[in-house]
Amino acid sequence: MSIVPLLAQSAFDPEFIETLVSAYEDAWQELEKSGSTFASPRYRRAAQEIVAKRIIEMAQRGERERVQLAKDAVAYLARSYA
Repeated sequence: MSIVPLLAQSAFDPEFIETLVSAYEDAWQELEKSGSTFASPRYRRAAQEIVAKRIIEMAQRGERERVQLAKDAVAYLARSYA
């Protein structure tokens, strides 16, 4: 799953969409490196969607920093679904 389809009808400018895509990729890479159960084939698709939606939600709330968006998404997944 990619974050891009979820951004198709967003009001974000193309440059910021690139930031969101990078934040998503960073967050997912962190989950994979950590050996998280969420990165396993059984949970991957659902976890990817949750991460993508959280990044978009935080961007809509005003967060603009790629690193912070990624960290928040990983933390959100861990505390909300662990």
